[in-house]
Amino acid sequence: MADVSFDHPGEAAADDPVRLIAVRDEALSLDEVFRAVGDEAAGGIALFVGTVRNHDSGADVDALGYSCHPSAEDEMRRVAEKVAAEFPVRALAAVHRVGELRVGDLAVVVAVSCAHRAEAFAACRKLIDDLKHEVPIWKRQVFSDGTEEWVGAC
Repeated sequence: MADVSFDHPGEAAADDPVRLIAVRDEALSLDEVFRAVGDEAAGGIALFVGTVRNHDSGADVDALGYSCHPSAEDEMRRVAEKVAAEFPVRALAAVHRVGELRVGDLAVVVAVSCAHRAEAFAACRKLIDDLKHEVPIWKRQVFSDGTEEWVGAC
């Protein structure tokens, strides 16, 4: 068996890995996010898609409304740059939807490419977790019984 060397430049993080950061009021595209993280040195791409589900805490959900602070996109970039500094990221992308969404709609799509799958999975998980905790995006859930509930960041 040949020795495996990790001395190739493709093993390292790219110089500018943050390729796509956006907050949008129109439908999100998996293809756009996937293309944004394409990199010839990447052996693994991890993609997370957050969708609007039809329930929460035992109650039926009919719709969601997302709103954000004007700084949300800048905060997303800050989080993305932090993740890219912590992991050997080749490329990274994150888009979040705002406005009124229905059950099944895409709410957030994030993707990370790295030389290896384990790094891609870890970086992608860190990216979505940090976005949910640190970016000022709020959701208003509309329940089937007519009640509503606001949920903190993301």
